[in-house]
Order: sequence, then C-alpha cells, then structure tokens
Amino acid sequence: MLNRWNPFELSNGAVALPLVDKEFDQLFRELSVRQGGARELVPPTDIYETAEGITLQVDLPGHDPKAIEVKVENDTLTLKSERKVERSDKEGAHRLERSFGVYARSFVLPRTVDTSKVEARYEHGVLTLTLPRRDESRPRVVEVKVNG
Repeated sequence: MLNRWNPFELSNGAVALPLVDKEFDQLFRELSVRQGGARELVPPTDIYETAEGITLQVDLPGHDPKAIEVKVENDTLTLKSERKVERSDKEGAHRLERSFGVYARSFVLPRTVDTSKVEARYEHGVLTLTLPRRDESRPRVVEVKVNG
C-alpha cells in the first residue's frame, strides 16, 4: 500500500507543523537589522495616504518620548528610539517576551511631501507622523465651463 508523503509529518506519524510554526515565529520575532554588531528592531508601521498628505503610525510602546529621534534628510525619513530594560535583575522571571533595544526604521519619501512641514506626535505608545503634500502637488478641482 502506498502512503502519500507529507513533508510536515514526522516518522512516528506526528505532525511537525507546530515545530515549523514555532521556528518561523522565532525567526520573525528575531527579524532585525544589524549595524556595527548592535541589534536594531523594526517597529511595526501603518501608512495612510490622503489628499492632504501621508500619515505614519509607528508602534513604540514603553519608549521615552524625549528619546525618539525623527530625522528628515533629502528624501529619507528616519526614526530611531531605544527601549531600555526596566529591570536589571532578571532573576525570578518566568518568561521574557518583550523586546528591548534600539528600534530604527527608514522610509523613502515621495517628492510630493513637503519635508519642511513634517510633524510628530507621541501618545499612548504610538508615534504619529504627519507628512503634508506640497501645495503644487495637491489635487485641484477644475471647473468645467459649458458653452451654450
């Protein structure tokens, strides 16, 4: 009798998918950019575009707002912040899942953004960046005249 091969089945018949899932989960949790040996974490970001401009919402819970650096250089927006370990004594900890370290992210901005008017606001662990459009790039309504 032929048995169909299942790549997620172990030799004892158990399904290895939870093991693969756990490995992928760990891989994506550890996904980071390394520069100079220091681990940089990538904060999750939502990006919205309207007629007025672009809004970015960046999750940075537990960060000191005074330590958040927002820099616009040429056509690149760079965010950088660090969340430090709250307890130096990890003894007695049952599980440590929260990430600590340097968080950094860069975005290439479209030419339609007025980089001189970028605004940043931090509340409830979310950094909101407002990137207004240049006046000349905003959509205009043109009235259609009817001859008649």
